[in-house]
Formats: sequence, C-alpha cells, structure tokens
Amino acid sequence: MPTNPSISEKLLVRLEWSDLDKNYLKKLVEMARDEDLSGAGLATKPSRTGDCSTATLKAVPKSARAHIVARENLVVCGLPLLPIILSAYGSGVVVKNQLQDGAKARRNTRVATLEGDARGLLTAERVVLNFLQNLSGVATMTARYVAALGQGRTRLLDTRKTTPGYRTLEKYAVGRGGAWNHRLGLFDRVMLKDNHLALTGDRGGLATAVSRAKKNSPDVPVEVEVDHLKQIAPVIKAGADVILLDNFTPEKIRKAQELIQGKALTEASGGITLDNLADYAGLGLDFISTGALVHQSTWVDIGLDWET
Repeated sequence: MPTNPSISEKLLVRLEWSDLDKNYLKKLVEMARDEDLSGAGLATKPSRTGDCSTATLKAVPKSARAHIVARENLVVCGLPLLPIILSAYGSGVVVKNQLQDGAKARRNTRVATLEGDARGLLTAERVVLNFLQNLSGVATMTARYVAALGQGRTRLLDTRKTTPGYRTLEKYAVGRGGAWNHRLGLFDRVMLKDNHLALTGDRGGLATAVSRAKKNSPDVPVEVEVDHLKQIAPVIKAGADVILLDNFTPEKIRKAQELIQGKALTEASGGITLDNLADYAGLGLDFISTGALVHQSTWVDIGLDWET
C-alpha cells in the first residue's frame, strides 16, 4: 500500500465470527423463530400459535438425525449459527460440522449433521436453511468475483448496501468468500461525496471538506469520492487518505493514477460487474468496491435430509 501502513490496516477489515455480537444474533434468530411460530410482525396476532404441522404427527421418534447437504457447488457460510438457532427452539440438538465456513462444497456434499429432538428439528428446519442459504449465497457470489479479479495487489471490497439488520452477518459472509469489508457503518470512516456538499451548500468544495474532516477526526480514515480528474489534485493536497474513483473507465483510471502518484490509496466503484471486473485488475488500484457481492447474490440450494 502506498500510504501510511496504519491507515491501510484500518481499511483492511475482514469480519471473523469472533467479531460478531452473539446476543445480537440471538435476537435475529428469535425474530425469525417468532414470525414462524407466532406471527411476529403482524398487527393482528394469530389466535393459534406453534407448529401446527408437526403437532399433527404422532409417530415422530424422540430423537433423529439429519444431514445438511449442498445441492449445488457453493461456498459454505453460516454454520456457527446452527447452535444459536437450535437453542432458540430448546431442542438440545447436537451439531457436527463436516465443513467450516469458507469451504467449497461440491454438489451432494454433507455440510453438517444434526442429531437430537426430532420435533424440534422439524420446527427449526426452515429457519436453519434460510440463514444458511442466504449467507452461503453471499459467500458464493463473492468467491466468483474474487476469482474474476484474479491474483494481484487490488483488494475486493463490499459496501453498506446490505439487508437491514443483517449487515454483520452479510459482511462476515463476504469475508468467507475471500473479499474484504468496506465501512462497517457510518462510524468508522469519513466518506465525503457530492451529496454532502450539495445539501449543506459548502462552497469550499471537496478539498475544504477533507481538510475539515482531517482536523475534526484525525484518528479516522478520510475517503473522498471524485467523478472528475480535476478534483484529484486539491483533495490530495488536503490530505485525503483514499480517493474513490466513481464510475471511471479503465482508461480514465490510468490517468487518475498518474495524478495521484501513490499519495493516496485508490478505490474504484460504479459500473463494475462480474463480466468486466478483470479489466480493472491490472490498473494498480488498491481497492475495488461493489455492492453486488450482497445485493446481487442469490440464495444457494441447501437441503436437510433425514437419516432413516
């Protein structure tokens, strides 16, 4: 990285499972459980609650074993959630993982085995699969982008375009797919855009805003979005740590790099897709960011097979 290593380290964030608040995740799981069992989210609550389907079964064994199976090639994510989900149903189920988050699973591979209360497993099945299919979908999409970018100095980043309430989980999934996390929220980086200036009527422009940010928040990285080459020199002089080149073509990025000359970290975003990502790989960028890792991801096919 061309600038202060301490700034670079602050920007290279990849959430690990240990970074996630388990009490917060427990609340998410309980919300999922309650909307399934008691109509949470509805203005008028149902008169009858619980798992009506499982309640009708009489011959269900006290204990059963089931396998979570990948129905397609995918990158696994969400397995540490399994004990949290199952404990929310009070089922006392034992979880044995065959793989770890971030592992590549081929079609028909057993990912994990669940053993314990059969009725509890039946009731929790859909919520278990919803979390796994969603998070594994993000990890799988991310892995495709990482492969398209190829080896090199440029790091792939996500964005704040995440499902409300699920940001830490989705950013964790991005890390399991091999990419890195951009801002975790508004709190960990100053990021200045034209909209900030347009709303406040700041006539001093981006450079003035950067100078003010460096003075007011000296311990926080300052990133500034530019959409014209003429904006680069002033923000460098003002001390920007990162320059985000918004919707720049590869040729325009080359010109921008000549102006920046390693005096700030560089990031490209906007208009970058899985199909054209390789065009940006050899431009000497520090980062490429895209929200597609999350908002364009598709749930993958994961099933639960009972052992009979």
